[in-house]
Amino acid sequence: MIIGGFQGFSLIDYPDKICAIVFTQGCNFRCPYCHNPELIDTKRSRSDGLKEEEILSFLERRRGKLEAVTITGGEPLLQAGLEDFLLKVKGLGYLVKLDTNGSFPQRLEKVLEFKAVDYIAMDIKTSLDKYESVVRKKVEKAQILQSIRLIMGSGLGYEFRTTVVKPLIEKEDFVLQRFVSSKVLDDEYLDMQSYSDEELACFKQIMEGFVQRCTVR
Repeated sequence: MIIGGFQGFSLIDYPDKICAIVFTQGCNFRCPYCHNPELIDTKRSRSDGLKEEEILSFLERRRGKLEAVTITGGEPLLQAGLEDFLLKVKGLGYLVKLDTNGSFPQRLEKVLEFKAVDYIAMDIKTSLDKYESVVRKKVEKAQILQSIRLIMGSGLGYEFRTTVVKPLIEKEDFVLQRFVSSKVLDDEYLDMQSYSDEELACFKQIMEGFVQRCTVR
């Protein structure tokens, strides 16, 4: 597994838990507003990244202080050996959260079959008819839908989230993760104006007609 980064402490990346974050290297999407552009390249040498053993050793030392580990990216489901790594983390007594873009339902199903995660967060980029204009890659829409069904039927805790970026996301699309123009893949989006609190509240009101709970972050 190619690891592009590690954060030893977070209060916001696993709901209601103190967690560490493992960032995997490589992504199949090219969202212009991506806030981890350094993780997109899949050709990064293994020698440049952290070793699994280093992270597992850290987690072993932090047992009793940390409660959970979030695996994010990039796109973690690109990684060979992901299931083995997740099970090793769980074997240390941690809860595991997986972040995914939902484009690899077969790999996601394998993770679920291994009982390797406890919580899943899937990024739904926009409405299906606009997907390729946002991710700038060919997308099999059926795979996105299959991942949604797998997650909802998994019996695990989960969330679906959409980063709201002008002009890519509109009221008719999806909601809701506040866009922050600090570090992005496409520099054009550094100057992009974010939606106001009032506009996001409007989006939230719309979504509450379709889901049990909608949160603005």
